[in-house]
Amino acid sequence: MPFSALTAVAVPDEGVAAASGGNFGLAVAYAAARLGLRATVFVPSTSPEEKIGRIAAHGAEVRVVPGYYQHALEESRRWAASSGALEVHAFDQLEVVAGQGSCGREIMDQVPDVTTVLVAVGGGGLIGGIASWVRDAAQVVAVEPELCPTLHAAREAGRPVEVDVGGVAASALGASRLGDIPWAANRWIAQSLLVPDESILESQRWLWETCRVLAEPAACAPIAALAGGGYTPSPGERVVALISGANTRAL
Repeated sequence: MPFSALTAVAVPDEGVAAASGGNFGLAVAYAAARLGLRATVFVPSTSPEEKIGRIAAHGAEVRVVPGYYQHALEESRRWAASSGALEVHAFDQLEVVAGQGSCGREIMDQVPDVTTVLVAVGGGGLIGGIASWVRDAAQVVAVEPELCPTLHAAREAGRPVEVDVGGVAASALGASRLGDIPWAANRWIAQSLLVPDESILESQRWLWETCRVLAEPAACAPIAALAGGGYTPSPGERVVALISGANTRAL
């Protein structure tokens, strides 16, 4: 994702600045290290140490901000404005969303007969990119925790709105408002589903115990929609449940 943003423009000597609950920050740190760039990543104090430590391990400077993603974003923007660093947004920047859309292309290449793609949603960059790529070739279904309903609330209001966030998946899906760029892709999103935290955690345990896939809670939301009955496939339907994010401690 960040490679498309960091190679699209000239990056100043001050490097790049990003805010992240953890996963995007890790991607920025990795891309910056590969490109020989400085990176400063602002993360909320609600992010688990497994994510914060891995960002630092790639050589980025990590600054922990009290609160949730929105608070880290505000600090990141203040610092970018004062330092001259290039701001890279986790989900509301065209180059980043385009990079995330490459996942949609991979799905279509690997599962050409897919009929439905379930995607977890936070700020909306991932589903925005995937939906923009897939469009009418398959239906894209959004899955969010009940305590982080950014897209669900936007669809009800007819526009992105501020929501309260919390719960087990907030470190990855805890944006308080859907991005404007992802909102433009709402036309290609068939449904928006909400799942409870209990179902997410149960799906996380099931993935590990049954499939030996270690995923963080946010990544398990699509599985929770299937296991909990939020989404019931029709006979013959070919479903892809995207599991994205493994920054968690062993179960």
